[in-house]
Amino acid sequence: MRVHIIGTGLLGASLGLALSAKGHQVTLEDTSPTAQQLAADLGAGQVVTPKATVAEAADPNAATDAASPAAHPDIVVVATPPDVAARVIASALENYPNATVTDVASVKTRLLEAVRELTTGTQLDRYIGCHPMAGREKSGAIAAQSDLFTARPWVICSDEDTPADRLGEVIAMAEDTGASVLHLDPRIHDAAVAKVSHVPQVVASLVASQLRHAPLEEISLAGQGLRDVTRIAASDPGLWTQILTGNAEEVRSVLVDLRTELDEVISALELGPGSTGLLAKAIALGNEGHDRIPGKHGQPPTTYAVVTILVPDTPGTLARLFKDIGDLGVNVEDFRMDHASGRKLGMVDVSVVPAIQQELEIGLLSKGWQIPESAIEKEGTA
Repeated sequence: MRVHIIGTGLLGASLGLALSAKGHQVTLEDTSPTAQQLAADLGAGQVVTPKATVAEAADPNAATDAASPAAHPDIVVVATPPDVAARVIASALENYPNATVTDVASVKTRLLEAVRELTTGTQLDRYIGCHPMAGREKSGAIAAQSDLFTARPWVICSDEDTPADRLGEVIAMAEDTGASVLHLDPRIHDAAVAKVSHVPQVVASLVASQLRHAPLEEISLAGQGLRDVTRIAASDPGLWTQILTGNAEEVRSVLVDLRTELDEVISALELGPGSTGLLAKAIALGNEGHDRIPGKHGQPPTTYAVVTILVPDTPGTLARLFKDIGDLGVNVEDFRMDHASGRKLGMVDVSVVPAIQQELEIGLLSKGWQIPESAIEKEGTA
C-alpha cells in the first residue's frame, strides 16, 4: 500500500518503520522539517516536499504527480498531537479525495465529533478512527521502534456505514505492524482507556510528585515497587494535558470513584473502630482488580510461581542465567529485576508455570546460582 503519515513523533515514526519493513511505500509529513527528516533518516519513510517528490528524487525525468506515493496514497495516517488532529484529519480528507484517512489519537469520541463538524458531504465516510495501544515514556522519532505495535491491541472505531473496502485497508495496515485488531464503539473505547491508561498516568504522576522534596536518604530506600508505580510518570506533560482534556469526562468519572475509596482509606488511617477492616478491604479489592488484568498475549489471567535468583551486577550475568534456564528446558513467562541498595547485586524474579518451580530451583542451584528461599529451606532441614 501507499501510506502517507502526517506527524513524525513516536507513533508516526514507529508506524513508518513497521510499514516500511513490510515493503509498503511510506511517505512522511511534519510541520517540523527537522522531525520529518529525522524520521526519514531513521528509515520510517521518504520525505516528500513540493520541490522534490519521491519520484523526482529517484528519477528527475519521472512524472511526479502519478508516480509519487504521496500524490495518491491509499491511506493517510494522522499522527499529530491530539489537539490539532481533527483539523489535520479534515484537511487530509480534502487534500486526498480518494484516500482512506485514519489516525492514532488516544481519544475517539470528541475527535469524531470535531471531524464531523469540519467535513462536508460524504467525506466522513472515508475516515476511520484508530488507536494503537502502544507507547513509551520517551517521545519523538528518536524513540521510535519498528516493533512498537507488535502484539499490542489496535482499536478500530468503525460502524455499519463504514465501507468494507476501506475498513479492510485499515485492518490490513494495522495487522502488518504486528498488532491485534479490536473493534470498539468510540464511547466504549474512551471509557476503557480512562481506566487502563489515562487514570494510571495521573496516579503515577501524583505518586512521583510526592518525591519532589523528599530527603535523599528517604528516596534511597526506593525499591522495585516504587519504580513500577512511577515508571510512566516520566511521560510528556504537554501530550498528556491534551489527552486528559480530550477525555475529561471519562477520566473525571474514574477519578471521582477513586477519590471516594481514597477518602475511605484516609479515614481508616485515623485508626478508629473498624479501621483495620477498611484497610484490609481496600487491599483485597485491589487484589480482585489485579487478578482481572489479562495475562501473556492477552490470554486469561494466569497465576505463576516466582523464583528469585541473586545475581552479581557484572557483564554477561543475565545472559548466562537465561541460557542456564533455557538449558533446563524451562520457559520464562515473565521476569523483573531489582537492584540491592549499596551493593553490586541484583535480584531477578523469574515467573514460571507452578508445576516446574521446584525443578527450576533445583536445576539452578546445581548450576551454582543462589536462590534465597531454597537456601533457607535447605539450611532449615540440615
